Amino acid sequence: MQKINVTVIGSGSTYCPELVDGFIKARNELELKRLVLMDIDRRKRVIVGNLCVRMLKNAGMDTEVVMTDELEPALEGADFVVTQMRVGMLRARYLDETIPLKYDLIGQETTGIGGMFKALRTIPAMKKVTDAMERICPEAWLVNFTNPSGIVSEFIQNYTKVKSYGLCNCPINMIDDVKAAVGNDAAITYLGLNHLSWITSVKKDGVERIGDMFNEEFAPAVMANIHDDGFDPEIIRAVGAYPTSYLQYFYGRNAKLSYLKSGVKPRALRCMEIEEELLEMYSDESLVTKPALLDQRGGHKYSLAAVSLINSIANDKRDVHVVNIRNRGAIDFMEDDDVVEIAAVIGRDGCEPIPVPHFENRHIRGLMRTLKEYEKLTAQAAVTGDDLAAYNAMAVHPLIGDFKAAKDCYHEMKMVNSTFLPQFFKQID
Repeated sequence: MQKINVTVIGSGSTYCPELVDGFIKARNELELKRLVLMDIDRRKRVIVGNLCVRMLKNAGMDTEVVMTDELEPALEGADFVVTQMRVGMLRARYLDETIPLKYDLIGQETTGIGGMFKALRTIPAMKKVTDAMERICPEAWLVNFTNPSGIVSEFIQNYTKVKSYGLCNCPINMIDDVKAAVGNDAAITYLGLNHLSWITSVKKDGVERIGDMFNEEFAPAVMANIHDDGFDPEIIRAVGAYPTSYLQYFYGRNAKLSYLKSGVKPRALRCMEIEEELLEMYSDESLVTKPALLDQRGGHKYSLAAVSLINSIANDKRDVHVVNIRNRGAIDFMEDDDVVEIAAVIGRDGCEPIPVPHFENRHIRGLMRTLKEYEKLTAQAAVTGDDLAAYNAMAVHPLIGDFKAAKDCYHEMKMVNSTFLPQFFKQID
């Protein structure tokens, strides 16, 4: 059994018990020797951390648990670092979701201009983590869940030396839904960018089944954190692939914008309510397992994705996971250093992306290449504080469109986020 030390950055997240639950379920393959829970929010760090301690004790696991607000000590001796940060907390998400609506732009925390600002805030904080990892635990693996995971992974894998994977729970949920309908032995092709991805093939006994599934009107479940406006069946047939839930923002932009402007409670406020309900539950010293309410935060199967990936690395299992990694020729129409969301064989020494040869779907090719330019430009803006790179990113993104509205929105959001954007507000000596 492989022994591991894990550090969680952003451990005050109410998702953290989900991760601990995953380690409990994997205890026959992984011995969690030490768990370091790092967060700058003392209240949440203590409440969530104490529940994690109780969960481990209840499971009979002799894990040393350390809680801290200091980054560098938290990284000492780490084999794996899990990042689940929210820079600016849910208040910043609320602004990401609401300010764009004033300019008739979609407000969402992972895509469009809201997602761009989340990336601009997050990457400077992530750089502090990766810089420290390079000094303190250079052999550790970083497993990133921090959104927008694709852009954050673009930064980590192309601007740092840290060994890392980006993860999302969308792939595992979509693939499991399809397997439940077709069979666990189905061969499924999943590709794209984070929150811009598709299932493009479902083969059973060597026979392509995806067309029959369209005719049967099968559809994977929509993520719990997304209002379901549905997909027009004709767009699914036209594309020839099952889109992830987040493609609703692209294929039904007007419906999404109308819904968000209808006076509905912003998702950030609902998350604040759920978070407080969870923290109240977590404070109950008799609670020793994760509560069912946690699934409403949209993190379903998050722990399965994270812990099974860690297990594959630690025990050199060389099994297949969908991860955000550099393309390295796997998808021939993307650059080798483009971070894509794709299946790969995972082991102790790294990953081998599984090639998707002769992929001729022009719709998916076009959207992936366009959004990848947006992601790369956003990462560049986040690193350099270059307004022109940010303008370029907005101009290329299909959900942003009108540049005058985007520019006005950008400058309002830049000012309200100024505390978290040091790269754009450099001091002149």
